[in-house]
Amino acid sequence: MKAVGLDIGSLATKLVLLDENKKMIDWKVNRSTYDFKRVGGDLFKDILKEHNLSRSDVFVMSTGYGRNTVDFANDRITEITAHAKGVQYFYPDARSVIDIGGQDSKAIVMSSKTGNVIDFQMNDKCAAGTGRFLEVMSHALEVPINEIGTLALKSNSPASISSTCTVFAESEVISLFAQGSSKIDIAAGINKSIARRVAGMAKRIGVEPLLVFCGGVAKNIAVKEYLETELGFEIVRPEYPQLTGALGAALISFDNHK
Repeated sequence: MKAVGLDIGSLATKLVLLDENKKMIDWKVNRSTYDFKRVGGDLFKDILKEHNLSRSDVFVMSTGYGRNTVDFANDRITEITAHAKGVQYFYPDARSVIDIGGQDSKAIVMSSKTGNVIDFQMNDKCAAGTGRFLEVMSHALEVPINEIGTLALKSNSPASISSTCTVFAESEVISLFAQGSSKIDIAAGINKSIARRVAGMAKRIGVEPLLVFCGGVAKNIAVKEYLETELGFEIVRPEYPQLTGALGAALISFDNHK
């Protein structure tokens, strides 16, 4: 038997396929849109077809924002548990996780003895400090979202973004332009504001090294660098930071079907 982990986030849906030896043999990512069930189902059908598998050949575990929409899953778990398990696949000695996704950000602390989650905190009431915040700010700056981090690190004088609300922060960006601030400095201010907000949440639950940064925003090099400054220590990032939730779900599926 093989295992599939399906992580349906608010902005992106991720799927991971593991073989019998828990080796990641394929993965897929697609925009979630409004139809979580269809997008998740399409990715699952594609992976089965490409690997000549039938539904009975795999265990399926769903996680994430839209996990309850997946009617073909064998079971479901929270993304907190999934991310903790997923990061330990890449970093067995991981003790903390920061996950910044499309709609929320999370800080997780794991036991040094068991690897199990012992504490966590989430920002799920406001888009500030999330991928959606970056999308809105990128649009305001007219900079592609995959370039805003690189642009930010060119700044020697980041602008101050004080608003914690996405709507107000967008207005603040417009005001900064009117005051003559450069696009580079505003980009730096935006990325620093995300790092400051998430680091504050992470410090409240006592994150410590080895800390793994995952989620789609982990691909932003500026947020990673600013987080390290705020926390006071280096953090690590998997090669595929978006996949840790789906990977963890697949691994837990194996554990549940021993």
